[in-house]
Amino acid sequence: MKLRVSLALGVIAGFFMVVAHAQHATRADSPKKLQVIPFDEKSWPALTAKGPRPAAYLFTTSFCSTCPEAFSVIHSATLKARQKVELAAVMMDVEGDKARRHANHFHGMSKLYAFNGYETAIRYSVDPHWQNITPYVVLIDRHGVAQTMIGSPSHESLRVWLQ
Repeated sequence: MKLRVSLALGVIAGFFMVVAHAQHATRADSPKKLQVIPFDEKSWPALTAKGPRPAAYLFTTSFCSTCPEAFSVIHSATLKARQKVELAAVMMDVEGDKARRHANHFHGMSKLYAFNGYETAIRYSVDPHWQNITPYVVLIDRHGVAQTMIGSPSHESLRVWLQ
């Protein structure tokens, strides 16, 4: 009897582990649908001049522990406001498939960029005063006015951005 119960519990536990792994794999694969777009010194001036509005750009690295939370705050605000917004992650230290793998936690992302070139020059083109601290967030409203911040945006910043 004990053997049957142990066996049954083992089978059930194994089933749940397989289901959990399959769900995680599905979530982790979602960025694979996105093309990784090269981001160089000319990208930022072009996006700020003629890019989509409103838009949010989260500059991140593969090792940024607070970046997923910052992205989640932005994504949640857009869902609450029921606005279609460009939500982009910009990976600063990895390209291609590595960028996709490291961006798997940015659910709701509409574009995925990866630095392509000399990092210091690219950062300087975004903001000459940026000290390479992440998450570096840029919120561009529908009129093209940009707010920049390090870390998660405040509720007030999000409200102003989405109005």
